[in-house]
Amino acid sequence: MQGHSDVSIVGGGAIGLATAIELALQGVSVTVLSRNFQEAALHAAAGMLAPQAEGIAPGPMLDLCLRSRDLYPEWINKLESLTGMNAEYWPCGILAPQYEPSASKNWCDRASLDDLQPGLGEEVVGGWWFPLDGQVNNQKMAQVLRVAAEQLGVRLLEGVTVERITHTETQVTGVETTTGIYRSDRYVLATGAWSGGLLSIPVVPRKGQMLAVRAGVSPQPLQHVLFGSEIYIVPRRNGRIVIGATSENVGFVPQNTPAGVQQLLTAATRLYPPLKDWSLEQCWWGFRPTTPDELPILGLSPYENLILATGHHRNGILLTPITATLLADLICYQKIDPLLSAFHCDRFAVT
Repeated sequence: MQGHSDVSIVGGGAIGLATAIELALQGVSVTVLSRNFQEAALHAAAGMLAPQAEGIAPGPMLDLCLRSRDLYPEWINKLESLTGMNAEYWPCGILAPQYEPSASKNWCDRASLDDLQPGLGEEVVGGWWFPLDGQVNNQKMAQVLRVAAEQLGVRLLEGVTVERITHTETQVTGVETTTGIYRSDRYVLATGAWSGGLLSIPVVPRKGQMLAVRAGVSPQPLQHVLFGSEIYIVPRRNGRIVIGATSENVGFVPQNTPAGVQQLLTAATRLYPPLKDWSLEQCWWGFRPTTPDELPILGLSPYENLILATGHHRNGILLTPITATLLADLICYQKIDPLLSAFHCDRFAVT
């Protein structure tokens, strides 16, 4: 056996690290077990904070997303104060250009969009402007989360592959890994797309291919995230522009494909033609953790000492602060936020 801690978190992505930080701030001894911190969906995301741009229907999911977006300024400030690092949170607003007109409220005509962001494709007829949405640099955020966890004394164990979660009918008794057995008072399952392999929950990988270009002029001419019907384009302040993402039901098949890259470039240059002449900088891919209803699984599990935090689909970065906050309250104070009931695992058959 490799020792004991108050809480073992299985998974070293944004959700796992952020939850570890919140617990450590409450004086909890935390161990994070990760096969590879670089494999987490955190690194494959674009960092959009887009509950309104995504058009999420009114209900618990939108409420969860809006609450999390509202937490971001203070939460990021806390992490940056702990580490002295910059996560590049940017409440830049998000434009949602459309190729078909709409009679929906808050519709902006083409002239209004041009005032906000020149250079949109000629087929764009109008769209919506969401000034409260924004972005965070997910790569920088990953670094900040890891350093913050280390500074707070979280035990970060990389290269540890969890092979099995052992349990009785009511309790998790340990986590069997390639480096030994870990035991804790409580456990958090936050392994993203890999969660379904450790517990009988319907979480599967949804592959997303992405790419980045470098703006050919300075200063960066794209000042807002563009969230189109086929594509999203996320500008960084340093001139890098992240473009994504495909949504592929192919399991854990790795690598970029010509078809995927072509799909992204075609849609991106249609929406924002100036980028067609800029330098192609990088291509990569990742695996979103997706449930049948595309909503996360959060909170209590069939086992009294196991908390679930998985299935965030394409909203993992957005939902990181609220997930960590709600789970820390649940673990430390047995406080169950009413919003968690909509994301309980009992909407699926879990064993």
